[in-house]
Amino acid sequence: MNSELNRSRELIGVYSTQQTVDGDGVEIQRIVTQQAYEQFDPFLMLDEFKGGFDGQQTRGFPEHPHRGFETVTYMLDGAIEHRDHLGNVGRLVSGGVQWMTAGRGVLHSELPIAEQNYFHGFQIWVNLPASEKMTEPKYREFGPEEIPTLNLANGNCIKVIAGTATHEEHSATGPVKDVATQPDYWDVNMLGATEMSLPISSSKRVLMYVYEGSIDIKLKGAASTIDSQQMVVLSPGESLEVTANEVSRFLVLTAEPINEPVVSWGPFVMNTREEIKQAINDYNHGVLV
Repeated sequence: MNSELNRSRELIGVYSTQQTVDGDGVEIQRIVTQQAYEQFDPFLMLDEFKGGFDGQQTRGFPEHPHRGFETVTYMLDGAIEHRDHLGNVGRLVSGGVQWMTAGRGVLHSELPIAEQNYFHGFQIWVNLPASEKMTEPKYREFGPEEIPTLNLANGNCIKVIAGTATHEEHSATGPVKDVATQPDYWDVNMLGATEMSLPISSSKRVLMYVYEGSIDIKLKGAASTIDSQQMVVLSPGESLEVTANEVSRFLVLTAEPINEPVVSWGPFVMNTREEIKQAINDYNHGVLV
């Protein structure tokens, strides 16, 4: 067997978030990947967002457009309401997930629930291949009771949103299926000073985002510490090996690369500049959707 594929994945890049504000006063820790897209393909962006804490009022994300990719929203705390031009209305609560395929165009809003008015979660943007960029939009929502948990040794556990996580003789498969890039989306909870080893498909891009605590990942035989609000890109390999230094939580994001050119402008992600110009023109003339 090829030793390149048999070895554990190692660290090849570390990226720290940039703090910004988006929507109506929502605090964002953001990593935009289009600048080095070949290394992140098919992932376009990751936001860790917070709003409404400490009495700060926010209306969340008022109506805005998307075309050419998928948005994935995962709530850690609080609740938001989704509305779009298709008439879809959904309440996304703590532990819930929404997987929205914007396709040819979506106008939607994500607003905090009035009685709570706070929220904390993540949104990632996942690219679509050219053959699906103008598909009809759709959206899927899964409550926390639909997200399975894979329990590991030492009290560690993984919430499996998409794909299948396997440990020894046990596995769990997330509810998100039939996505072009065949993603895995795991929320991993390690209870401090423990190790974890998981198999991962050798063909997939693998990113990890730490949002609580810190972890160690191999780097040329040694170990490199990854802190909160940092994302890493890992090398090819067939397994993921992580050591937690303390109580730590992080996302594991994997998917098959698309290997197509990307041209983006704000909420539109296409393959050519002409397609971006068309998206802007469609939006300005009210025919995006």
